[in-house]
Amino acid sequence: MTTVTIYSSDYCPFCVRAKQLLASKNVAFNEICVDTERKLRQEMTEKCGRTSVPQIWIGEQHIGGCDELYALEREQKLDTLLAQ
Repeated sequence: MTTVTIYSSDYCPFCVRAKQLLASKNVAFNEICVDTERKLRQEMTEKCGRTSVPQIWIGEQHIGGCDELYALEREQKLDTLLAQ
């Protein structure tokens, strides 16, 4: 299974939903909380050009946020990406 990385915030309901979906699939993920580390949010913004959380990577591919993650699930493409 490929590495999943999520830049998130403890106070973000979309982050919670994204993590719940991954947990329901028994997917381990590397969570980077940007709440207290300004440098981490800046790093995330430089990597993807977005400032909102969550921002999710599956392997080296930037997926986007929670909506994009759930769209992949609805389109039955998420499992394939996770298995690479």
